Amino acid sequence: MNFKDTFLASLVPILLGFGFVIAKPAMEYFPPMLLTGLRFMFAASILIWWFPIPRSLLKKIFLVSLIANTLQYSITYTGLSMIDASAAVLLVQLEVPFGVIFAYLLLKEKPTIRSLIGISVAFIGIYILTGTPNLDGKFIGAALVCTGASIWALGQVLVKPLSKEMNPIALVAWLALFSGPILITFSAIFDGNTINYFKTANLNSWIIVIFLGFIMQPISYGCFYYVLKNNPLYKVLPIVTMGIPPTGLLAAIFILGEEPTKELFIGGTIILIGVIMIVFKKKKN
Repeated sequence: MNFKDTFLASLVPILLGFGFVIAKPAMEYFPPMLLTGLRFMFAASILIWWFPIPRSLLKKIFLVSLIANTLQYSITYTGLSMIDASAAVLLVQLEVPFGVIFAYLLLKEKPTIRSLIGISVAFIGIYILTGTPNLDGKFIGAALVCTGASIWALGQVLVKPLSKEMNPIALVAWLALFSGPILITFSAIFDGNTINYFKTANLNSWIIVIFLGFIMQPISYGCFYYVLKNNPLYKVLPIVTMGIPPTGLLAAIFILGEEPTKELFIGGTIILIGVIMIVFKKKKN
């Protein structure tokens, strides 16, 4: 990748890792589906006016939005609300091994032996991490975050073709426009009185929602889809995936005051070793 693409790719994990962690305190006032729905609606509200309606791609965009945004974020953020952010930010690294699996099933991209070993190592790390005191009695939350990671990986496999046909920011806008109303509607059905959440939310929680919707979503995914459009996935993933854990862990420790255990660091390290084995491939002679 050239310097510009490398720089833009490096912004993605910083924003995503930080945003993922600070979303947790906002869930004290906004249920996960409502929080993510507002995030997407805010993002769409400032972006959608700048791009024409991609009429020929609307069906594909809607399908991808259901998987990559609506389903994935509702599951992942529900899991995040149940467990420590420091553990969740490590569990989401399963996006990479799941990405390899879905690439094989849908795109017929055969994984290397190195990748298969890396997948095995990553799941060993998950096994160790889920046994830490941080996740004691929180199996459902951990399982939801892992499930969300698998759905995110599937979503990115589906997004890849669209990223080549659309402006990256336009793609962010239209995915958000489809996802936001659905998530807010689901929240109203399952969580109850939406207006009451608006009335009781404090200023800090609204600031978090504004950051997620107006800053993090457009910039992080705009950069991600732009770089993804111009570069192979295997070149983009190392930068994005390797940057999220340190950013997220630092935010969880210094902003949320969490105290990760040594078992969490051991499990997280093993997960990252597996991820590294998958995304960093030996150069062919």
